[in-house]
Amino acid sequence: MPELISMHLRSLLFVPGDQPAKLARAPERGADALILDLEDSVAPAAKDKARREVAAFLKSLGAGPRRPYVVVRVNGLETGLADDDLNAVCQGKPDAIMLPKAMGGSSIIHLDAKLAVREAESNLNEDSIKVIALATEMAKAVFDASSYAGSSARLKGLAWGVEDLSVDIGGQVTRDHRGYFLGPYAFARNVCLLAAAAAKVQAIDTVMMDFRDLEAMRRECRDAWRDGFTGKLAIHPDQVAIINETFMPSSDDISHARAVIAAFEANPGAGTLSIDGRLYDAPHLARAKRTIALAGN
Repeated sequence: MPELISMHLRSLLFVPGDQPAKLARAPERGADALILDLEDSVAPAAKDKARREVAAFLKSLGAGPRRPYVVVRVNGLETGLADDDLNAVCQGKPDAIMLPKAMGGSSIIHLDAKLAVREAESNLNEDSIKVIALATEMAKAVFDASSYAGSSARLKGLAWGVEDLSVDIGGQVTRDHRGYFLGPYAFARNVCLLAAAAAKVQAIDTVMMDFRDLEAMRRECRDAWRDGFTGKLAIHPDQVAIINETFMPSSDDISHARAVIAAFEANPGAGTLSIDGRLYDAPHLARAKRTIALAGN
């Protein structure tokens, strides 16, 4: 199984990089990963402050088993701000960099080169800093999504974004009256999922901006898990528990997967098997093994 399955991140919580009080509380929120944000949640005039605060926070964490998985969202490569972001934070050994407005595999290759230089300068192991790309925030990027496959060993996950995409295409709203994504955004979601599968990295669902509607959040998490996403971005701590609960196999899922695996192990030469009146073959066995891996069993 790929690394993403055994070490998948269920919840990834955004934390504004220029707000030290929120940074200090972030490790207590229960998220699998913290995304320390230097991009959209930070005003232009506060970029330098955010870099300093994030660098200090990374230094304060140290090492050890209680350290959270830490991602830093830098500004996009096209802004001219990314180099200053990387210079400020790479010495603090973030686990990953989140690249916004990524434009396919070429963006990852570009970022890979920048990270390699900074790893060498900071005496870090090669490829120790991974990359999570926001893969569908621009219209052109949607059509470049297939190029993520094979772009870099650093690539850990692909996530998708809505608001920047809506601005890029001139959309007025992103969801219908029931809260479901409208056509262009549902398409971008599906592209992200398929591109992540092709690249053999984790597929991470986008944020829900209405953090007060926890029932809608639960439904959206269930739909994403059903389709193949294995984690979700969060903008508020209240969303974390729902994400963590949903993006794990249930006890029934685990029991069923074990039964399928056991049946094939007991019949090693069989291409198909009947279990409780239903036929199972190689794809079902692969899905069962994935379920057990996601459960950490």
